[in-house]
Amino acid sequence: MASSIVLLLLLIALALLSVSANFVSIDCGSSDSYTDENSIKWVGDDDFVQNGKSQVVQTTNGVSHVMGTLRVFSTRKKNCYSIKAEKGSQFLVRASFYYGNYDKKSAPPSFDLQLDGNYWDTIQTSADGVVYDEVIYITKGDSIELCLAQTQPNQLPFISAIEIRGLASEMYNHVDSEYAMLLTRRVAYGATEAIRYPSDDFDRIWDAVEVGNGIVKVTTDAQTIDTSVPDQPPVAAFQYGITTSKTSEAILLVTDLPPVEVPIYIIMYFSEVTVLDSTQTRSFEIYIDGKSHFDPIVPVYGSVVEMSITNISASSNTSFSLVATSDSTLPPLINAMEVYYVSGPITDGTDSKDVAGLATLQDKFSILQEWTGDPCLPSPFTWDWVNCSADDIPRVTALYLSGFGLSGQLPEFSSLDALQTIDLHNNSLSGSIPDFLGTLPNLKQLNLADNKLSGPIPTTISNNNKLKLVSSGNPNLCASGGSCKTIVDNSGGPSSGSSSKKKSSKLPLILGIAIPAFFVFWVIVVIFVCAMSQSKRRRAAAIAATNAGQNGRASMPNGLPPQGAPMNPQMLGKFGEVMMNQFAGNDEDQGTPEQGTPEQIRNQQVEERPLQY
Repeated sequence: MASSIVLLLLLIALALLSVSANFVSIDCGSSDSYTDENSIKWVGDDDFVQNGKSQVVQTTNGVSHVMGTLRVFSTRKKNCYSIKAEKGSQFLVRASFYYGNYDKKSAPPSFDLQLDGNYWDTIQTSADGVVYDEVIYITKGDSIELCLAQTQPNQLPFISAIEIRGLASEMYNHVDSEYAMLLTRRVAYGATEAIRYPSDDFDRIWDAVEVGNGIVKVTTDAQTIDTSVPDQPPVAAFQYGITTSKTSEAILLVTDLPPVEVPIYIIMYFSEVTVLDSTQTRSFEIYIDGKSHFDPIVPVYGSVVEMSITNISASSNTSFSLVATSDSTLPPLINAMEVYYVSGPITDGTDSKDVAGLATLQDKFSILQEWTGDPCLPSPFTWDWVNCSADDIPRVTALYLSGFGLSGQLPEFSSLDALQTIDLHNNSLSGSIPDFLGTLPNLKQLNLADNKLSGPIPTTISNNNKLKLVSSGNPNLCASGGSCKTIVDNSGGPSSGSSSKKKSSKLPLILGIAIPAFFVFWVIVVIFVCAMSQSKRRRAAAIAATNAGQNGRASMPNGLPPQGAPMNPQMLGKFGEVMMNQFAGNDEDQGTPEQGTPEQIRNQQVEERPLQY
């Protein structure tokens, strides 16, 4: 018995967890959690979005509490909310917008709404009312990415609330899962107020519609109503209905479809409001632009009849009406209606391998986490630092991350195998250059200049003749091999980082050898000259002594200096010139250093092999 109770409690807990995962209500711009008047639990949006600024509306006009705050986005081409969802499940997604003059400009903006990389709608907000958009679709990934994109100068996107509602798989199954259904109208005819959760388990909002001229509101007297039809409408939607006062009068239905023709999906719901006697019959047909397209409809008391209109296109100019058949004694009747138009095919999004590679970069470098949503789609709203192909399933072809303040070692992102250009210059990347960069099959440009990279350049890069590498400005980077040598980029230009260091590092060795040799040479010269002078003086003295006996005193011979006299300056100058020329020649043999400042050298090398972006 105890084990049965435990099992029952476990099943209940799992059921509650399942409901909570499929029933998410986000109060945008708020950090609070609370339960509203409809028993719906709301949470703040901090865990679902990276950017934007919270704002409080200036006017409320009697709207619900959730509309009191909003989040506005002033940066990025698009900004996205990310909500975890089960892949392949069907969801209702509702986005609400209440301007409330939050910016005190009395200028409600217009902007685009996107879902999972697909264009959803253009939102024109209102000065005093709530605008909401709703879509039903089947997810292709494990999250719902709802994005807002600025399309007009000085008109900043904002959002007030996001609601995610999981739907049963058998609901709305007349539309292929490759397409989304965009709501234009959902009404409960004759209702006194809008119907939603908890009356509708799926929290669809059924608007109450005022009765117009020639339309009669009716109330059901059925004690119970069986609503077990495929799209599971709420019982509350059948408490009332509308009809006409005469059998000859038709009910004209408003659809709120766009002005251009689009594929549509319309569901109409009917339930007889009273028990008919044997003399009464209610039978009517759906007319589209004055022509009957379906078999007659006969509502059932205490039950629901559902009629779907699909596989046709229509617009706001298309007329839909309910017309009594010739044998009907009662006028037409309708209780509720949903109107959708069908989107184009839902994109599969950017290639999953590329999404995974970009996620690796975002995990490593937190600044990149500000970009969310599909990196490539819709195409005018790609992430600021990527380029993408134009394929149906786009590939990421370039990374432009120059000057993003990235630091640390590069992670492995080899799954981005469609990359043609990687620009990572002017950051603070450190460690060695990863080998995989040289194995990317389509990579043509790799700019790693002006970082703090070290160690040898991988042979996968240095031996790749199709890859142009710029690696200047990394002082501790070496050429491939066991020792650091002058680095020459694949384009032929020398790297000014370690190569200039290696050239200049030979100068102390040259000076250490040449300068002592210079002085030793001159010591030898001086000794030789002194020895020669001493020998000549001795010979001259002997000759002078001989001559003295004959001629007496005489002056010293020309060309021999007296003892202690200095050497001829011209002779010393000639020797010095020869030695300095020899020294200069030895220096030139070691390689001529680049001229100019380090920055000029780096610029010259980059100019020699420009990257084509």
